[in-house]
Amino acid sequence: MTGSVAQWIDRTFYPSFAHNWDDALLRERILARLSPEQCILDLGAGGGVVTQMNFRGLVTKTCGVDLDPRVCENPMLDEGRVADAGRVPYGDSMFDIVFADNVLEHLDEPAQVFAEVRRVLKPGGRFLFKTPNRTHYMPLIAQCTPHWFHGFINRLRGRSVIDTFPTRYRTNDVATLRRLASETCFDVERIELIEGRPEYLRMLWPAYLVGLVYERLVNSTEILAMFRVLCIGEFKKPA
Repeated sequence: MTGSVAQWIDRTFYPSFAHNWDDALLRERILARLSPEQCILDLGAGGGVVTQMNFRGLVTKTCGVDLDPRVCENPMLDEGRVADAGRVPYGDSMFDIVFADNVLEHLDEPAQVFAEVRRVLKPGGRFLFKTPNRTHYMPLIAQCTPHWFHGFINRLRGRSVIDTFPTRYRTNDVATLRRLASETCFDVERIELIEGRPEYLRMLWPAYLVGLVYERLVNSTEILAMFRVLCIGEFKKPA
């Protein structure tokens, strides 16, 4: 019963939403900035489980850094290095684009990471990212629950526990992102707040219906935009 109702909601209200629709949105933003002669950096590349972040072959070189040793075997990279995002092991002005998919919520020292991103970007280079919005119900619940619970929920959703990392939410609202951009001398090109299909509520159809109502409500007016689930941002290093 749960599956059939959820499928009906999918077909009726979210026919254009595929698996990992949020990663697909970030991919669109990155593709709009790519050109074949570029070198790009995936900040928090991991083992390459998110296929939407595969840009290998579309640019001159795709590099990646992560604390996870699987980054060295990531098939979506030309080169992977084990490193902390706050100490990127590349020289100044190396990359045209740095991107981070669901990474900012894990940072202990976001200002240091943003400064490192700016350092390795070429003048005019861009930093694109996607991260949860702290005032959405999902991050609010995450901040009030232990890490083992996050792993349990992700396991129910089909995600490996090894790819569930502790969250900090120290960058995850528009005001903080703008402050960090100012502190690290980035120009803010845009910050989007987006609410889509309520992924975390699809396991139980009554919860899915509640999520549907919530989604329609927060998308009905910009006054409620601060309660949408995603921040997708684009910062630019001044030329």
